[in-house]
Amino acid sequence: MKSKLVLATATLAIGLMTAAFTLVQQPKPWPVPDKNAKMANPVKSSKESIADGKSLWSVNCASCHGKGGLGDGSKAAQLKTIPNDLTKADFQSQSDGAIFYKISEGRDDMPSFKKKLPDAEDIWNLVVYVRTLKK
Repeated sequence: MKSKLVLATATLAIGLMTAAFTLVQQPKPWPVPDKNAKMANPVKSSKESIADGKSLWSVNCASCHGKGGLGDGSKAAQLKTIPNDLTKADFQSQSDGAIFYKISEGRDDMPSFKKKLPDAEDIWNLVVYVRTLKK
């Protein structure tokens, strides 16, 4: 009887841990308003815009998203949600406007950068740089 209770308790604990892990791993949908998703990037990709975006990335993004955008930054393990791998096709398939919106507005562990980077061109430069993080 005691061994059945231990087995049931262990099974329940494993089930709860698996459910919690699944909840952490599965990013919830992040809808972007159509008007924002359709915004065109006014900053053209160039050596200068990529360099500017990379500089901003190093200061503002790499600690969570990692140097290469894999979601493996030094602070990533401390977050409730694991940062997306920005090199994956599902992220890269988003419009520039959608990425701009997400950087600007933030949600949950992702902070809003509209006050920290009030010049929209800086956020657009980040978008240009993020486009270079493809696998």
